[in-house]
Amino acid sequence: VQLQASGGGLVQPGGSLRLSCAASGFSLGHLSIAWFRRSPEKVREEVSCITDTFSGTYYADSVKGRFTISRDNAKNTVYLQMNTLKPEDTAVYYCKALAFPSWGHGTQVTVSS
Repeated sequence: VQLQASGGGLVQPGGSLRLSCAASGFSLGHLSIAWFRRSPEKVREEVSCITDTFSGTYYADSVKGRFTISRDNAKNTVYLQMNTLKPEDTAVYYCKALAFPSWGHGTQVTVSS
């Protein structure tokens, strides 16, 4: 089970990005999917999660009100919409299916003027 995160890039403070988490060979629709981030200055942080049942959501306090997680089962993709980005959001972002131990490749997000 491996997921691929994409959509990162360089953005100015206050800007927006949408990250995508795609899977091949299996369905994301019945899995709890979380977004994590890691930077040199901080330990790995769980940013957001969407649950397998009823698509309940969780957000870290640091992103609450700015980030939105969602899933599109038709596209077999989970998204992380990131608005009002701050320099402290700079990190490599990973998505992960919580039921499985494997980590896929992350996508770099850099917020800088």
